[in-house]
Amino acid sequence: MITLYHCARARSFRPLWTLEELGLPYELKMLPFPPRVFAKEYLGINPLGTIPLMLDGETRMTESAAIAQYLVTKHGPTPLAVGIDEPDYGPFLNWLHFGEATLTFPQALVLRYSKLEPEERRHPQVVEDYSKFFLGRLRMIESITTTNDYICAGRFTAADISVGYALLLASRLGLASQFGPSVTAYWARLQQREGYLRAIESENRAGDALGLARRF
Repeated sequence: MITLYHCARARSFRPLWTLEELGLPYELKMLPFPPRVFAKEYLGINPLGTIPLMLDGETRMTESAAIAQYLVTKHGPTPLAVGIDEPDYGPFLNWLHFGEATLTFPQALVLRYSKLEPEERRHPQVVEDYSKFFLGRLRMIESITTTNDYICAGRFTAADISVGYALLLASRLGLASQFGPSVTAYWARLQQREGYLRAIESENRAGDALGLARRF
């Protein structure tokens, strides 16, 4: 049984969404955010105190995009993965990690300095600068989705899950109003997927059972 440690709307939503798309059984361990502050016992399981942590037998993983790649590769075959013999194998890997390294990183700073830090430590200039950074990088997704329903390989893949989480976070941070028309339509398509809806339901159900607030 796969075990996933997760906080509401955190990066761990990527592996949760992937699990639901694959239809794999899993145990969801919900934690308050940030767990290193509000669930100190978690440090005994993951000394980094970060989310996600996925356990699959002897395998332990903490990077959300890598977990998505692992799941669709190990637990395939599945159209969510792009094989090494497919022309879009390279773009698949690029966009999978672009979703985290390029699109989510700047938003982490926006989140921290607009919502998570105490009022006296919040920094509007950082929020403005890194919001622009994110939106500038999003132009690449706008260009692709103008002529394609999905990011690569002509179908929905784990790369869309990775980029989709970045759009989810942006929506929670109030940046969705600045999406271009193609990204807006693309994000709407992703939110209609049954796997996405099941992941949201799973997160809410587990969080509500523990009395955890739904974030943002």
